[in-house]
Amino acid sequence: MWFSLGLGLTNACNLSCAHCYRDVGPAQYLTLTDVRRVCESLPVRAANLGTGENGLHPEFHAIVDYLQAEGIATSITSNGYTLSILSDDQLRAFHDVEVSIDFPTEAQQDAFRGPGNWRLVLGELDRCRRLGVTATVIAVMMRNTYAELADVARVATEHGAYFRVNVYQPVKADAFTLSYEQYWEGFRRLFAATRIVSCSEPLVRAILGLAGDGVGCGRSTVRVPPRAEVLPCVYWPKRALTLDDLEQQGAEIPNSAVFQEVLTVPQACQGCAYVATCGGGCASRRMLQGRLDEPDVYCPIVRGDDIALDFELAEGAELPKVGSACTTILQAR
Repeated sequence: MWFSLGLGLTNACNLSCAHCYRDVGPAQYLTLTDVRRVCESLPVRAANLGTGENGLHPEFHAIVDYLQAEGIATSITSNGYTLSILSDDQLRAFHDVEVSIDFPTEAQQDAFRGPGNWRLVLGELDRCRRLGVTATVIAVMMRNTYAELADVARVATEHGAYFRVNVYQPVKADAFTLSYEQYWEGFRRLFAATRIVSCSEPLVRAILGLAGDGVGCGRSTVRVPPRAEVLPCVYWPKRALTLDDLEQQGAEIPNSAVFQEVLTVPQACQGCAYVATCGGGCASRRMLQGRLDEPDVYCPIVRGDDIALDFELAEGAELPKVGSACTTILQAR
């Protein structure tokens, strides 16, 4: 079995966005040695560099060179800064790149992330299109963004990019957590204006009736944040495994107690027609809310609701994030 790897090379960032889940405080770094240990312990298919702004890592270029020399499809998620310091040749070497846009206008984006961010990100998207680099705009569906994400999808399409959406997770606070109604209205609006490339947000995938294995959390994804912990999901709050554990267990790491806990199915979900697809909903969300043994708060079945989503499927794409996280990848119509 091949694994999708998420590497948080550093928590350092040149921005300070209110919704970010990264640890703040002194800068922390995964070393090139740490990365080698991970890749020598697992058969890695693809690696994404996320968490902080990876271009601020002193060994960033050496780590990227190592991953690419190992034949690992390498992608990066950036606020625009890291892409801007890469040469055209360095940018072309990535399998694909992601940039963050949460709002559809320059004024909104810069007010939330910092002056000049909108133009920086759009400039890098246009450079990717010129160079033939696959690009994706990533946004977080939050209570202050859900109603406008279809417009962000159009911005992505105008600049030749896919659009990827993660639902906000209350890692630090509930300030941006969606209500039940906002969650489903957000997806209704998105699907009315886009085509679905991939959807592994568990509840949504189940309601859409999509076949397949869904998300790889607990099975085929490994996350290593800047403190060199080993996690089944980047949002998983229990930090019990280390690189030593990964070296000892290798590709058997999904059999560990930590990874198996992610696969917990609430008793109330047993026997549900959707449980094989949704598994009780996002396990990290349930754990963060102190209710791992209860159904996902966004589940319509336990409420007796009948959710209908009109949607259209797009042609699939070879993107590392497909199936490796609770996420939805789209293209504007």
